[in-house]
Amino acid sequence: MRNMDVKEVKMAVSKLCIQSCCDLPDEVITTMQNATINEESPLGKEILEIIMKNAKLAKETDCPICQDTGLTVVYAEIGQEVHFTGGDLEAAIHAGVADGYTNGYLRKSSVDDPLFLRKNTGDNNPAIIHTTIVPGDKVKLIVLPKGCGSENMGALKMLKPADGVEGVINFVLETVRIAGPNPCPPITVGVGIGANMERAAELAKHSLTRRMGEHNPNPKYAELEAEILRRVNLTGIGPSGLGGTTTALAVNIEYAPTHIGGLPVAVNLNCHAARRAVVTL
Repeated sequence: MRNMDVKEVKMAVSKLCIQSCCDLPDEVITTMQNATINEESPLGKEILEIIMKNAKLAKETDCPICQDTGLTVVYAEIGQEVHFTGGDLEAAIHAGVADGYTNGYLRKSSVDDPLFLRKNTGDNNPAIIHTTIVPGDKVKLIVLPKGCGSENMGALKMLKPADGVEGVINFVLETVRIAGPNPCPPITVGVGIGANMERAAELAKHSLTRRMGEHNPNPKYAELEAEILRRVNLTGIGPSGLGGTTTALAVNIEYAPTHIGGLPVAVNLNCHAARRAVVTL
């Protein structure tokens, strides 16, 4: 058994909030560079170059890549041999978010009552926390800030099993077309297939924690990722929605067993700033 003070979690989450908002993962930059080379539209190519320049400036100056620093989604993979001391784990995560967004001068976007009062909570809390118990004595934390420009364009549909692969592809393409320029393309398309309604949505979101360029280990789903990406990039939406051959940088699919009568499918889009920061304690 390993004892871990929750203060360690708080400090890690605080750093991850700032890092994720100011420093794009290296593989995202590499994918963007390759897309710039292959982009057929001169305007699209110019937009991609501006996006990369913005990301470079953000990293060099420790400034947010985008003014919308999002709601904070935190994934905590907790080893079953870890015993937390010194307080409550979820409270420590929330405290880390508050600390990171305050000390990092990140915009606080959370409102308490979603319908009537909509008063800002002042510290970007509460975070949206997903915990998983795994073997071992480590704690892996992933912080995924999610702005609403892209989050608003997600969708979920309860397909019939008979809709099959083409039904899934058509729904994803329909979602991307409706989204158009709103999620700030080039996007990452997260897709969750199977389980039930809420789990499909969770799968779609969790797929966005994957390193860009990393495919589903199941060859059939990896092939489906490639085919959807090909079709999405044929829509012509392009960078910033101004036309081109780079509408998406990646398609990530996660799936889970489902009911014999169901085929839930959820789509969660990420903007060109595919923000993510990870640490293992």
